[in-house]
Amino acid sequence: MRTLAVVTAGLSEPSSTRLLADRLATATRESLQQQGQQVDVRVVELRELAHALTDALLTGFATEELQEAMDAVVRADGVIAVTPIFSASYSGLFKTFFDVLDRDALDGTPVLLGATAGTARHSLALEHALRPLFSYLHAVVVPTAVFAATEDWGADSGLPTRIARASGELADLVAARRREAPADPYRDAVPFEQLLSGLGQG
Repeated sequence: MRTLAVVTAGLSEPSSTRLLADRLATATRESLQQQGQQVDVRVVELRELAHALTDALLTGFATEELQEAMDAVVRADGVIAVTPIFSASYSGLFKTFFDVLDRDALDGTPVLLGATAGTARHSLALEHALRPLFSYLHAVVVPTAVFAATEDWGADSGLPTRIARASGELADLVAARRREAPADPYRDAVPFEQLLSGLGQG
């Protein structure tokens, strides 16, 4: 069983950002199933975690609900991350979620990027804002990122083709990824008795 985490930062309800995230997730699941892979999809709706994210930034502690969302992303075999574009960049809510993750949490994880905005003029935000962010986090970002402007919905704009290509790229990376057990921070811990035994010697 492969796991897929979908992070969506849409603020309205219904949200075109969530709609794009759902279409990317469906296409990725179908592509993996065609390769004989079973998929479990977990959607992380950041709108519902806005207060918990602010609290985590201020206190350094995550609520149970936020921690479950963070764990789902960290343990996933692949991640789909979709944000609305504001002021030529990702939303503050989207950035805050990845700020509270450990710096190495997405190390080597395949990630598909998506974004929505009112006009196609904001499409380059995927390349100058989102891709550098996930490169910094050492994620493996798929070559095709998907942008959807308002005019893309319900028109023959090529959006389904872009979704299919990007989802296929993510599915290939997820299917090829070797599964590893989560890191155990206590694996190499020195027993307390052994630490104490060294006191007073030398």
